[in-house]
Amino acid sequence: MKLVIVAVGQRVPDWAQTAWDDYAKRFPPELKVELKTVKTEPRSSKTLETLLAAERERIEAAIPKGARVVALDERGTQLTTLALASKLKGWQLESDDVALIIGGPDGLEPAFRQAAHERIRLSDLTLPHAMVRVLLIEQLYRAWSVNAGHPYHRE
Repeated sequence: MKLVIVAVGQRVPDWAQTAWDDYAKRFPPELKVELKTVKTEPRSSKTLETLLAAERERIEAAIPKGARVVALDERGTQLTTLALASKLKGWQLESDDVALIIGGPDGLEPAFRQAAHERIRLSDLTLPHAMVRVLLIEQLYRAWSVNAGHPYHRE
């Protein structure tokens, strides 16, 4: 199974890339994690609908065929670490790839967000996109460690 994180926006600070790389290498071979970045649509004089539609096309092109789509959304389901671990276990049992989608500065196109298989929320706080990438991969690693009985997670 593969976890594919599709993130709108290509540039992140060095600290965020370093943290991402550190967590990505911790995952076991049977649970691969991949980051696919898609270009943010230039704002210029375009409408919000046009911007989001262009980003949606790029996002959809980056999602593996047949993958379960999980949109990160401020209105999504709030999960505890243990609930995320349970979801991860379920995804692994289904053996499908899972694409977790991080929208751009304007979020995700509403129809795309609604069409996702699931919508989850990482925090009630507004977070910078670089932080979301790091927080997401850390929580996915923590969820895996819970399921594996690894001492990384202690209650």
